[in-house]
Amino acid sequence: MKRILVIEREFGAGAGVIADTLACRLGWKLLDHELTSQIADLAKVSPEACEGCEERVDPWLFRLAKVFWRGSNERSVVLPDENVVDADRLIQLTQEVLNRAAADGQCVIVGRGAVYFLRDRPDTFCVFLYAPRTLKYQRVLAEVNNEVEARHLIDTVDQERAAFIQHYYKAEWPARHLYHAMLNTAAGDDATAEDILALVVAANRRESGTPP
Repeated sequence: MKRILVIEREFGAGAGVIADTLACRLGWKLLDHELTSQIADLAKVSPEACEGCEERVDPWLFRLAKVFWRGSNERSVVLPDENVVDADRLIQLTQEVLNRAAADGQCVIVGRGAVYFLRDRPDTFCVFLYAPRTLKYQRVLAEVNNEVEARHLIDTVDQERAAFIQHYYKAEWPARHLYHAMLNTAAGDDATAEDILALVVAANRRESGTPP
């Protein structure tokens, strides 16, 4: 049975709102910004550890890692002690938090590369959300209220995600074979949520042998 729903997305596709709707409808826990807080708590290190880490930071990798560490509100989160937590450590902490969340089950996880960390779990249902550029631009513009910045984010965030996955997993992003469904959110937030719910229900019926 599917106990974990992973929502991966293009930047600006509206995954945060859709994931919140899904969590409410399913009665499951939404793990979006809360995951960010848990990872941040684990990232705290002693002054001695800070000193030992400072020379090992890879700014390029760290910048890419933060793309996955951040929540659906991509611009609002600042990584604590970002000068002393390198990309490899960030990956380790993310995997630790995601594995803990998956063990509890009944959760909707947004981003964080969760599909790669949880890809071998049969109780996980993975969806990728995308949208036309115009729609993504409108969403992001409404948030940042700056046309140049909105275009820049649309052009770069997903490129950085792809580069990160290529570096760590030698795979394309999105890796289509890892997803049960890929949906265009241009149908609307509510319609997309309904489609995902129907797919999860159908998957559980198949696994339980229940007739449709």
